[in-house]
Amino acid sequence: MKIVADECVDKEIVLRLRSDGHEVDFVAETSPEILDEDVLILAGAEDTLLLTEDKDFGELIFRQGLVKRGILLYRLPELFPLERAEIISIAIAKHENELLDSFSVLTEKAIRIRKL
Repeated sequence: MKIVADECVDKEIVLRLRSDGHEVDFVAETSPEILDEDVLILAGAEDTLLLTEDKDFGELIFRQGLVKRGILLYRLPELFPLERAEIISIAIAKHENELLDSFSVLTEKAIRIRKL
């Protein structure tokens, strides 16, 4: 799966997803400090899943209508980066086909997938 990882995503998550075989464009490596709107444009242009922990993307999608493909917002604040990486890796593997056209929120206990 092609994934754009927002700048706020832990590097350990990016490395885990790459080791899982995903093609990950990490904004912190390629375009640091770009605006959230530009991150959405990047993800849309590349027809990828956007991975973020920045809840501002919900505003951009639902209030401003800026969306191209799927977004996976993870809310795992109490965990270490390697623990986050494991949970995200499992969620993507299990729900890969559902994530591309959805706004999904991942927590320790559940994933909520809302079709766009």
